[in-house]
Amino acid sequence: MLVHNKRRMNFQTDSAQLVKMVSKPAEWPAFAILLEEVEHCRGMFQAFSLTYIPRTKNTRADKLARSARAQPHDVYYINSVPRIPLPGPV
Repeated sequence: MLVHNKRRMNFQTDSAQLVKMVSKPAEWPAFAILLEEVEHCRGMFQAFSLTYIPRTKNTRADKLARSARAQPHDVYYINSVPRIPLPGPV
């Protein structure tokens, strides 16, 4: 989305727990590293929201999720947003 200059985003998920984790990261210390990455990415947007939507209300996403689970290979996440390097010593 950032590559396409989409700075105001509402992401939707079928995981109510994920929404709770992102909204109250301090309550999920076991996921601190991952939630820090979410916060880092969130900061790149002018507006960012994460909304829970049940699978029963989104049949297209449910179909995609089911087909992904049926694939015979692993699925890997690769962050495509390059980090900004810190400036070197002055």
